[in-house]
Amino acid sequence: MAEKLASTTNQPKPDVTCPEGLAGKTGTTTRCTLTADDGSTLGVSSVNVTSVEGDRIDFDIKADETASPAPD
Repeated sequence: MAEKLASTTNQPKPDVTCPEGLAGKTGTTTRCTLTADDGSTLGVSSVNVTSVEGDRIDFDIKADETASPAPD
């Protein structure tokens, strides 16, 4: 998931945290947070499993429009 977020948000090595693992079942969703190198955060409003074939899980990601600034 981190690689897909990297290409979506132009962050080379994002630190991604999710409250729980994403179940490999079509239609499953979760919300995660990406933390950039400068400490700013970007909410990932939707991680949605679109299909499952064996061990392969395909998903779509939609990031929030605006990042939160780094804490002081």
